[in-house]
Amino acid sequence: MEIIRGTEALADLCARLSSAEFVTVDTEFMRETTFWPKLCLIQIASMDEAAIIDPMAEGLALDPLFALLADPGVMKVFHAARQDIEIFHHLSGNVPTPIFDTQVAAMVCGFGDSVAYDQIVQRVTGNIVDKSSRFTNWAERPLTDAQLTYALADVTHLRAVYVHLRDNLADKGRSDWVSEEMAMLASPDTYDLKPEDAWRRLKARARQPVELAVLQDIAALREREARERDVPRNRVMKDDVIYEIALQRPATPEALARLRSVGKGFERSRLGQAVVGAVNEALQRPANTLPTIPRKKPSIEGASSAVELMKVLLKLSAEAHGVAPKVIATVDDLEAIVAGNDAPALSGWRREVFGDAALKLRGGEIAIAFDGKRLTTIECDRPVNPVPAAGRNRRRRRKNAGEGASGVVDGGEAAANLSSG
Repeated sequence: MEIIRGTEALADLCARLSSAEFVTVDTEFMRETTFWPKLCLIQIASMDEAAIIDPMAEGLALDPLFALLADPGVMKVFHAARQDIEIFHHLSGNVPTPIFDTQVAAMVCGFGDSVAYDQIVQRVTGNIVDKSSRFTNWAERPLTDAQLTYALADVTHLRAVYVHLRDNLADKGRSDWVSEEMAMLASPDTYDLKPEDAWRRLKARARQPVELAVLQDIAALREREARERDVPRNRVMKDDVIYEIALQRPATPEALARLRSVGKGFERSRLGQAVVGAVNEALQRPANTLPTIPRKKPSIEGASSAVELMKVLLKLSAEAHGVAPKVIATVDDLEAIVAGNDAPALSGWRREVFGDAALKLRGGEIAIAFDGKRLTTIECDRPVNPVPAAGRNRRRRRKNAGEGASGVVDGGEAAANLSSG
């Protein structure tokens, strides 16, 4: 087991790996007490060798590794890549390229939603990964042999998983499907989260423009403070404090001190003074410069039931194509389709797999029916017309009187579909 602790040794390793077709990469990090992940270990492997890099070693510069990660001629393979890429982007300013996420590829290949690394390793290779060292203290030195063995296994088994998934995608003609998914992971915008957008993480909904302005400004203030001090957001200010400040809008230190969620003496701190200043700035803004309250989309009659029906169609489509439902469409996609809006599931390969059928279901061109013991989709003789509001009561009266329901078709097979209204 090669452990790299010096810059020269790292440069030699990266020079050898630069001739490889691909390298598998993983990291171990700690984040419980910091805003930014604290990188504790880097594992990397090609088909010919594997090594562990200790980024905490004194004097080690990671520049040779960053150059390798940016080499367009070497594929960088991760499993559940986002947090690993976030670390490298923060440290180097760049996103590794090109990249391949085996978790995403596994979903496209029918391994299920967000399959765990140890599960896919066992299914592909038959090997059982020992996860007992997963939650150990990776910042403590020296690392144990068990930790190092566990860490290295995260990239050695990944080689066989990558080859299997790559070939599987090629055989099924789905390599481009994964390439579309990688575009988001490869975009720097995915990791350049601006403090001004920090309020979007919060669950509270503002009812007035000035309340939203305060919410935005205090969330941005907390975000900048957390980054500068490198501490978790809640160590700076809990979400509940932000909600109460936005609601009460304390314009003086005394008003801030009266808030139930604020700790004793907070109003006298540097951060407390900054909060009061931010509140006053928001209160003094002209009304025409205040943010607009996002309007809740008007609900469509029967929308929740329609979304549930779309979920059934999504499951049928996923099973038919051997793809995990999660990678085809989200609940937001289904809600958008039901509402007649655009959605990612209506473009690219997703439209072929699911989107076209979803639009047909919405328009009443197909229905979901029982065929023996299984569900399937059937073509409708004619689209289901929207029922005018004035006619809904008449339809209910006919249904209550025992007349046939529109969901029964062809010899009594129970079916369901959606109108386009």
